[in-house]
Amino acid sequence: MPENEVPLSTAAVDVAEVASGLSAEMYRQRRLGPEVFEAVLGAGFLRHFVPAGFGGRDGTFRQLLPAVALIGERCPATAWCASLFASTPRFLALFPQAARREFWADGPDTAVVCSVLPFGEAVAERGGWRVSGRWPYLSGIEFAEWAVLCAKVLVDGEPVLKLVAVPREACRVEETWFSVGMQATGSNTAVLEDVFVPAHRVVGRETVFAGRPVDPAGEPAAPVAPLPAVNGLTFVVPALGAARGALALLSAHVARKVRDAPVLPGAPGAQGNLATWESVLARSSAEIDAVGLLLERIADVADRGDVTPAEVARGARDAAFAIDVLTGAVNRIFRAAGTGGQVADGLLQRLWRDVNSISTHQALQFEPAARNYTRTACEPAG
Repeated sequence: MPENEVPLSTAAVDVAEVASGLSAEMYRQRRLGPEVFEAVLGAGFLRHFVPAGFGGRDGTFRQLLPAVALIGERCPATAWCASLFASTPRFLALFPQAARREFWADGPDTAVVCSVLPFGEAVAERGGWRVSGRWPYLSGIEFAEWAVLCAKVLVDGEPVLKLVAVPREACRVEETWFSVGMQATGSNTAVLEDVFVPAHRVVGRETVFAGRPVDPAGEPAAPVAPLPAVNGLTFVVPALGAARGALALLSAHVARKVRDAPVLPGAPGAQGNLATWESVLARSSAEIDAVGLLLERIADVADRGDVTPAEVARGARDAAFAIDVLTGAVNRIFRAAGTGGQVADGLLQRLWRDVNSISTHQALQFEPAARNYTRTACEPAG
């Protein structure tokens, strides 16, 4: 990192402050505020994983994790978008050199969104492909300059999955995001209608899944971890921050109750609830700390490169386990906060809704992660 650049975790403090002041309005508007996006961009999230040859930082997941979690303590939706805006450019680094020159023609702070699910179809045409489809759940697409989308093509009658990169203006965006949680992510739907995509902006989906550049001569300087090794990490870290934020709110709430709550005849009062609060705070803080350690291990393995199938399976297991633990901790905290924690515009209820919303993401479901982990663990050695 150049000497004059501020570390990401330090810059994230300002992002969290801006997002905190605007979070209630962003949730009502169901989208990230422009000021918040500018703060995320200015902090260096978009250039974090961009190769140094294109002006980026060649950053690591271990550097990204605390920065995203810190923002998540105040606004999980902003943390979610920051995590995705930072992580998705890793995919661009796997495209041919000609495409990379397009992506980062104006510098390393290119905003890109991505869907690796095959919600579209592509038909071969001279020099490229014609692509049509509808891709939902593209967080922050309002601010994107490029979209990387997955389309199915037929080769000898068999489906093959491709990732196509298109300028944001080639997409029509439909407002379809009306979720009860993570409302401010603006995770709307992109629509392509018979859009031509030149061949140099099309790669096989397996390229991203393997972290393998299609242009070895232009291989990125930093290793690109396979998508399955880090996919869960990208989505669960905002929930880690939210859980830490919820824990801090409950701690302050309990301190006020013990100090200020009046003693009323015939009511248990603060002292009567003290054992419950002590148990909730101790158990929840231990669980949240343990999850932090698990996620750091996933990040360290990804940053090392050369991730083994066993480590991929373990990381997916740990990410799915982590969201289960975090959801349980936040639900326990929310219950322990009582009626005072359920204020309609209060931060605690947003953290509670957001963590429960994150827990439904398909990349964080424990059963498929457990199945893959067990199959990998039970494979004969050698």
